[in-house]
Amino acid sequence: MNALRVLVVDDEPLGRRAIRQLLLSQTDVEVVGEARNGREAVRLLQELKPDLVFLDVQMPEMDGFAVLRAIAPQSLPLVIFITAFDTFAVRAFEINALDYLVKPLHETRFRDALARVRERLRSKEAIELSRRLSELLAAENQSIVKQMEPATKLLIGTGGAGLLLDTSEIDWICAEDYYAAVYSGGHKHLVRESLSSLETRLDSSRFLRVHRRVIVNLAQIHQVLTDSEDGSFLTLRDGTKVPISRRLRARVAKALDQFRA
Repeated sequence: MNALRVLVVDDEPLGRRAIRQLLLSQTDVEVVGEARNGREAVRLLQELKPDLVFLDVQMPEMDGFAVLRAIAPQSLPLVIFITAFDTFAVRAFEINALDYLVKPLHETRFRDALARVRERLRSKEAIELSRRLSELLAAENQSIVKQMEPATKLLIGTGGAGLLLDTSEIDWICAEDYYAAVYSGGHKHLVRESLSSLETRLDSSRFLRVHRRVIVNLAQIHQVLTDSEDGSFLTLRDGTKVPISRRLRARVAKALDQFRA
């Protein structure tokens, strides 16, 4: 079998990097391109004609569904959807015999998805999958994605050793290199997922992005200090100080008022 030609589509650099890293051990895979948004994805799908595309569902302006609707059904490659919404994936993808991966990506699940792709490419089922995919795109309403319930659990770690953490137990989250550091009850946990991805999955009435590198649980905020010698920051109930972006001060104040009302 020839090398599996892959296109990676995700609006977040961290998301694209995670997929590339997971593909490093796959000797029969060639990443032929990366797209940062939906319009780039459409152009590269038409130009490169890959065998497989890893496609993020939630992208601004032109999401994953819109990308595939822009491609002629007979030209569709196999698709592995990347999504933050597990319930949506199970209902809309698995039932239609499509592959999906839920953020954060995990190595075992990733390898299993690739194995299924290789098997399908060896058979006539690939043609049938493209037909089913075009039917799904015609029937699905994009608003379904936006209506998903926020996550109540966050998986920390991988495989059987993973910790399932109630989101209510999260105090705050901070971007740290290629990971997100999740702080809970005095403990720090690293998750290979971007803050933007976590922000879409968490309950927006309880969690707030207060800085480009920080998300906080509103229930843990003790005090808001602005224009101090150290700049603007929040103090949490455990004494932790976290910065507030100047442009987000009004948003923080409004969110706190609504939360405490």
